[in-house]
Amino acid sequence: MAQRISLTALVVRDYAEAIDFYVGKLGFDLAEDTDQGHGKRWVVLRPKGAETGLLLAKAADAHQADRVGDQGGGRVMLFLETDDFERDHGRMQEAGVRFLEAPRREPYGMVAVFEDLYGNRWDLIEPKG
Repeated sequence: MAQRISLTALVVRDYAEAIDFYVGKLGFDLAEDTDQGHGKRWVVLRPKGAETGLLLAKAADAHQADRVGDQGGGRVMLFLETDDFERDHGRMQEAGVRFLEAPRREPYGMVAVFEDLYGNRWDLIEPKG
């Protein structure tokens, strides 16, 4: 039996603002947006050409709202892999994405940490080929 992780839930304040950031600034595709009633939606975003995606989960109470932007406890929690670091880094900077450091070469590839609209930390990484 084969297994894979298909989605990662990301707690957000608002569906529209999150979609705007991930689609508009990061260039993700909106794969699905289904109304489930009672203010809930099934919203799936994926980087272009990817199978794995994010499920946007709107915070439903104060406990969940307190976690928005700090789901990784201040650490990088998500890794956006690219086949062209310079292209995507430049495009993301032009779109207003906040990078926390200059790009750097590591033994595993080119990388730079950025924040999403809520402050969750991500690595943009081009693996060493």
